[in-house]
Amino acid sequence: MAKLSSRARTWRLWLLLLVPLGFVVVVWQSALVARDQALQTLRSEAENELRLSAAGLEGHLSRHDYLPELLASREVVQRFLVSPEQQDPMPVNLLLDHFRETADVSDIYLLDRDANTLAASNWYLPNTFIGQNYAFRSYYQDAIAGRQGRFHGLGVQSMERGYYFSAPVMLDDGNHDPDGVMVVKVLLDTVEDSWADQSAELLVTDQDDIIFMASRPELRLTALSSLSDSEREALLATRRYADEPLPPSGIKVLETRRDQSLLVSFSQGPLKGEEYLLLTRSLPEFGWNMHILKPQLPVRRAQWQAALLAGGFFSVALFAGGFGWQRLRLRREREQFAERERQTLARARDELELNVERRTRDLVDSNRRLSAEIEERRRAEANLRQTRDELVQAAKLAVLGQLAAGINHELNQPLAAIRAYAENARTFLARNRLETVDANLEQVVELTARMAEISAQLKQFSRKSGDNLTAVSVPACFDYALRLYQTRLSAAGVVVERHWPDQDVWVRADLVRLEQVMVNLIGNALQAMSDTTEPHLALSITPHDHEVHISVADNGPGIAEEHLKRIFEPFFTTKSSGTGLGLGLSISSRIIDDLGGHLEASNQPGSGACFTIILPTSPETVITSVHRDAQESRPHA
Repeated sequence: MAKLSSRARTWRLWLLLLVPLGFVVVVWQSALVARDQALQTLRSEAENELRLSAAGLEGHLSRHDYLPELLASREVVQRFLVSPEQQDPMPVNLLLDHFRETADVSDIYLLDRDANTLAASNWYLPNTFIGQNYAFRSYYQDAIAGRQGRFHGLGVQSMERGYYFSAPVMLDDGNHDPDGVMVVKVLLDTVEDSWADQSAELLVTDQDDIIFMASRPELRLTALSSLSDSEREALLATRRYADEPLPPSGIKVLETRRDQSLLVSFSQGPLKGEEYLLLTRSLPEFGWNMHILKPQLPVRRAQWQAALLAGGFFSVALFAGGFGWQRLRLRREREQFAERERQTLARARDELELNVERRTRDLVDSNRRLSAEIEERRRAEANLRQTRDELVQAAKLAVLGQLAAGINHELNQPLAAIRAYAENARTFLARNRLETVDANLEQVVELTARMAEISAQLKQFSRKSGDNLTAVSVPACFDYALRLYQTRLSAAGVVVERHWPDQDVWVRADLVRLEQVMVNLIGNALQAMSDTTEPHLALSITPHDHEVHISVADNGPGIAEEHLKRIFEPFFTTKSSGTGLGLGLSISSRIIDDLGGHLEASNQPGSGACFTIILPTSPETVITSVHRDAQESRPHA
């Protein structure tokens, strides 16, 4: 009995040692497994939220990417930048303010070649950008070098955080260097406000690990880690964050996991003592990193739940033999608990699916808006092209008005002759001189044919051009233009000199549009020589390797040197009031640009002006029947 009692006491001692030890081991291992599973789930949720937030930030910023380049191409901006000191900047200010309101951006401003602000959308505010110099900003340095500029930082005047887009402003003056810079500023507060509804903290850091965007205002303009003196001086030199102290955020890494996630806490500030799961996503387009901080409260809750479950299961297993009747009840409780857990997981899964669906719907709406903006821009380009074609047609009709006097003179002579022949025919018919009547009628037929050729010239010139570029004979275009002005040339006694090779010269162009430009240039030359005693018109064609130079020169008074740079501007004219709108040379220059060439103006050494068309050459090939018919069906004077 003593041995049995001693053995029983020994077993009881072992049981007293093993039961608590087993309980501790089971609870500890269960808590570790639950922690790993909860962290994996938390990481998956954080990764989804981070991906959607990053896409939202990229979409918010990228939708304004086109705006600086669009404004830089506006005619009113380029015309103002040619001579800003001689023009009123108010039209440009109003234009920039209109686009700022329409595009929902913070500010839009125009810099000249030296980074001085010439016009701004906030021209009416006390802290306007006009007069400020931004040569130290990288967005100016990138754009003035001919590239698209991107920059983020604090505004010098407003001290507001923003993202800047810039584009070079190129003028059609033959200079390949930018003449100015267009800048658009977008505020970042709207994106941060959308982050406030999430169950996580979001941060965005730049290449210097400065937090310049955060869902928590306390974390904005802080550094992930303490900055050295050299790093702080470098940031102050760029003026990216003005004179902000940029204190450390207090983030402390507790553990680096195998899946590249971090467990962190804060050693200071309002988040002190809280532990988070940190994930990072790179935004290479902007050179940023986006971070998400998910609270570890669900992890701790899962650990406690796992520990309690493990302890419960251990206790059930321990007391199962002695408490059989309790086993059934405990099993029922476990099933009920498991059902609650499944329902909880199902609800969590449904909520996650709803969140994903909502984010996807937002992205689809953003894509739809972007598509609508693209379509609107296409319609605007089509309207611009239609307006340009209508201006070309209007210019052609204006030239027709100038040609009307000469055509009227040429038509009056045949009409008078037809009337005389008809009256004589009636007289000879009465005298029964049929042969003489037949001869008179033959003369009437010839005269009507000549009138048809004269009217065909007007019909040919007034037709609209096409969009297909083909091989065009330059001498044939000159011959056609000279036939239109034959009467004016003869009346004014103009000597026409032709300088081109004996063989035909071909360019790649549109037949009708090239003829329209030549008619316009010859008409301008005739008008310039109206007061010249011995007018000379020199037409030349000079082939080169891959292009052809087509020149129209006169011996008139020439073009003033101060007008040479503006001669191709719309509505600029040296003619007296009421004799022209100044659209002829502008439209001609635009037509040659559309044909892949360019139009130049210069003064001759002696006297007179010279306009040169430069077009790409086209090898002499077999011309299509349509093109041949168009060339051969021209009327001959």
